Amino acid sequence: MNNEERFSDRVDSYLKYRPSYPKEAVDYLYDSIGLRSNSRIADIGSGTGIFAKLLLERGSYVTGVEPNQAMRVAAEQILGDKPNFQTSSGSAESTGLQDQSVEFIVCAQAFHWFDRLAARTEFRRILKPGGKVILLWNSRLTNGTPFREEYDQLLHTYGTDYEKVNHKNISHEILHSFFKEGTMQEVRFRMSQLFDFEGLKGRLLSSSYSPTPGHPNYDPMMKELRDLFDRNNQDGLVPFEYETEIYWGEV
Repeated sequence: MNNEERFSDRVDSYLKYRPSYPKEAVDYLYDSIGLRSNSRIADIGSGTGIFAKLLLERGSYVTGVEPNQAMRVAAEQILGDKPNFQTSSGSAESTGLQDQSVEFIVCAQAFHWFDRLAARTEFRRILKPGGKVILLWNSRLTNGTPFREEYDQLLHTYGTDYEKVNHKNISHEILHSFFKEGTMQEVRFRMSQLFDFEGLKGRLLSSSYSPTPGHPNYDPMMKELRDLFDRNNQDGLVPFEYETEIYWGEV
């Protein structure tokens, strides 16, 4: 599947069940990296605007660059009344933005989809001198409790290409090589969601590697998800826990 179209039929689930980012992580961007209320920021792979919304709340100017039309339209519907927000139908490799037009680039839950060499060339073009690139992921914890481990095994068993597109495939070496030598810094924060079964189902279906109705893996996956939930829920809820990873520096 064309990566740009992977989420076209998952926008509703994405909006309802994907997490935002912890306040501490956004505070870190403004207190330690240098974002300001009047900063001009390109949000590359901006999706439905989950991260852009947090930057707009701080008063920054955000251009969301998103190749997927369905996700971009959703962001425009949610954030279109914000005077500091605009969208572009470009991609990481070809943003359509002007030379040296932004002070910061953020990529939230998106960098693993990029052609890294082409994206770095484009990022250098659109960044002002001394500008920074910030890569973020809400990285789901996959071990340490029976629920985490059983859910991850479910994805390995039924996911269409989970191993291939999992962002954890991006090593520290790859990240270091993307940034200008000696400039990459990193920090982590913790956060969680609580789901009943419908919420857990929706969170699963928001993932691009999750089979959809009609796929031969869909029904057995849903049966196993129900069994997994029944084994692990406490008072009708299961915790979906994350480590928010931030990598930043110059390119």
